[in-house]
Amino acid sequence: MIKKNDAITARKVDFSRWYTDLCLKAELMDYSSVKGFIIYRPYGYAIWENIQKYLDDEFKKTGHQNVYMPLLIPESLLKKEADHVLGFAPECAVVTKGGYENLEENLLIRPTSETLFCEHYAKVVKSYRDLPKKYNQWCSVVRWEKTTRPFLRGSEFLWQEGHTIHETEKEARKETLDMLEIYKNMAKDLLAIPMITGKKTEKEKFAGAIETYTMESLMQDGKVLQSGTSHYFGQGFAKAFNISFLDKENKQQYVYQTSWGASTRLIGATIMVHSDDNGLILPPKVAPIQVIIIPIKQEDDEVIKKTNQVKLALEKEGIRVSIDTSIKSPGFKFNEAEMKGIPLRIEIGPKDILNNKCVVVKRFDYQKKELPLNENLASEVSNLLDDIQDKMYQKAKDNLDSHIYEASSLDDLENKLKLGGFVKVAWCGDLKCEEEIKDKYQATTRCLCEDKKSKCICCGKKTTTQVYIGKAY
Repeated sequence: MIKKNDAITARKVDFSRWYTDLCLKAELMDYSSVKGFIIYRPYGYAIWENIQKYLDDEFKKTGHQNVYMPLLIPESLLKKEADHVLGFAPECAVVTKGGYENLEENLLIRPTSETLFCEHYAKVVKSYRDLPKKYNQWCSVVRWEKTTRPFLRGSEFLWQEGHTIHETEKEARKETLDMLEIYKNMAKDLLAIPMITGKKTEKEKFAGAIETYTMESLMQDGKVLQSGTSHYFGQGFAKAFNISFLDKENKQQYVYQTSWGASTRLIGATIMVHSDDNGLILPPKVAPIQVIIIPIKQEDDEVIKKTNQVKLALEKEGIRVSIDTSIKSPGFKFNEAEMKGIPLRIEIGPKDILNNKCVVVKRFDYQKKELPLNENLASEVSNLLDDIQDKMYQKAKDNLDSHIYEASSLDDLENKLKLGGFVKVAWCGDLKCEEEIKDKYQATTRCLCEDKKSKCICCGKKTTTQVYIGKAY
């Protein structure tokens, strides 16, 4: 791949700067006047809309309903669950005034909405007949981060958060794992990103959860990214908020609860897994524009007529397509399409019409081919898009698979971490050993993996617990 765009820092020079350059140059976002609060530009927001549509459809297929909870949470409400408030208090933005008057109680801009859902559920659930309640909301949350980066970590970000309550522990545990599977499938089918999934350690789990499950992705620079989580709460929140019901034997019981969420961090993952030094490379299924048609000599009426015919044919095939009729040179348009990561570019000029063909260029690997301008073009393009999607996933999976290692000593762990990716190690389960790894290598436990008899990499105790270690965003 030849680097054509000097406006983008090369990945090998500064991966972080490369990422920020792409976010800005591809017009995904812009900075606002408040640190950590970004502007989602139309192209960036369109990617989020495609993620949102996929997930929303899957949620509804599995019986979930969308709701909306208030932006503000009374401080006393957040404090009802001790672990929860302890986990989020440092990140909360607090409203102390309404107009010019001090409020009687501080109001917190939601960092997450567990407490609001709990308060509501306690009011509306009386009997086992009211269960389950399977709700989801699309919203933004505010967590006052010290270090921010577009899409990956912001003081405000967009997400969905699901909150469900169930009659039995079995139902709730199944819900927790089912939602993790939906996230994993979305990452593969839509974003062409393979994920490692598993349970978080006690130290890394969500504040107030009994168990947290995560999906973790690998970026091109070797760092890993938590890309979605699903939590089993048991009855902890239910007891704190008195969410109870009469069961079939007319006995009072507490509900079992779950929570799960994915955010615009998925946009950042998509950029860092697939893109190159010339701009974005977007998987066709999530790309706002899947095909860009560029007319060569667009002042030619026959060229415009033919490009419109091709556009209509592609749209009938369900393909998202646009014609670039801007007053720019073809070369400029080619570079702009590459910058935005549009999966396929079709070039049509007078000579192409004369020869009844068009030139098709794939953004993924820059391969160029000619296709006949006939009734089969739309299906040919559709097949090309599917092939690109599959190859992008396979390339990312090959990269992930080649960056999963095992280490049997701390020195071995240190050397493997330098290679980037995930390192499997034996761990006794002791917090002291977990923190030792973090302090020594600035790496964290990502999730537990399969059981295997061994000795803890830190203290040497016999254990069957294996855990993935990685350096994370």
